[in-house]
Amino acid sequence: MIVLGIETSCDETAAAVVNANREVLSNVVLSQIEEHTPYGGIVPEIAARSHLQFADRVVAQAMEEAGIGFPDLTGIAATAGPGLIGGVLVGAMTGKAIAAVHRLPFSAVNHLEGHALTARLTHSVEFPYLLLLVSGGHCQVLAVEGVGRYRRLGTTIDDALGEAFDKVAKMLDLGYPGGPAVERTAQNGDPARFPLPRPMRRRPGCHFSFSGLKTAVRQTIQDLPPGTLLDRDIADVCASFQAAAGDVLIDRCTNALQTFRESHGDARSLVVAGGVAANAYLRSRLEAELEVDLIAPPLRLCTDNGAMIAWAGLERLRLHLIDGLDFKPRPRWPLDPDAPPVGYAGVKA
Repeated sequence: MIVLGIETSCDETAAAVVNANREVLSNVVLSQIEEHTPYGGIVPEIAARSHLQFADRVVAQAMEEAGIGFPDLTGIAATAGPGLIGGVLVGAMTGKAIAAVHRLPFSAVNHLEGHALTARLTHSVEFPYLLLLVSGGHCQVLAVEGVGRYRRLGTTIDDALGEAFDKVAKMLDLGYPGGPAVERTAQNGDPARFPLPRPMRRRPGCHFSFSGLKTAVRQTIQDLPPGTLLDRDIADVCASFQAAAGDVLIDRCTNALQTFRESHGDARSLVVAGGVAANAYLRSRLEAELEVDLIAPPLRLCTDNGAMIAWAGLERLRLHLIDGLDFKPRPRWPLDPDAPPVGYAGVKA
């Protein structure tokens, strides 16, 4: 099986080709960072227009680098949600058009499922496994029981961790994207200087909260002496914030591991995926402090990419899970639709 995957849910236009032997034949990612940097964040209309402008040539480049033609493909996969709906529409329609012209089966992939299954592409992980999914729009722990079978153990009750990283970077004028900037700056900081809160820590359950931590960072910055912040101050704020985030993840994942073991037996590994999984500090802490093997994709497959969509599509297609060309893209699409809602504003469940 050989599948083309298309990803346009946020600010990367991406396409990739993978096969059933877990080989990534091509993986093309066109970033929009330069277009969004002047605004300090993603502008949905700009993102959608960029996807529309470049999707066709990114797909063509992926096919060329893979050294195959469309008749060689087994199927087409495209992100059909969740995400910025303008971009999702561009990728989904591109995938549908290719599938229709070449009479290939189409797979409408949940973007989160792409992240969730990446470890099976890179590490051949067997079901079931525990997943920590952390990105700019999502922060969840899930029991991954099979393709299309997810049980949500915890989610954020307010902000996602990646969003909190971006907001902290904006407060400190570190530029966009914020996550890598905060991580770099924190390397020279003192994580013990500012006593920031650890929301939800030591509480039952597996839910996350980062809004209060983000607010505490803002208050800390405002309480510093008036005038230009010193480089030392900025580094210490970043290090203190990152340390607090790490403590929260350790605590919540400890509870999640216990919950997972109650229903699935021993959990010897924790899979971490999503853009925040590229943070080396957080990865090292999870690996050192949790009594499990940490499985994380290579950095290039943590952030949004077409390979994860192609692989998720391949997993679905070999189970004969084929979607019609009338499939409607979705701005919201939970992996576990039966999970009880969390009644807080801003939740991206």
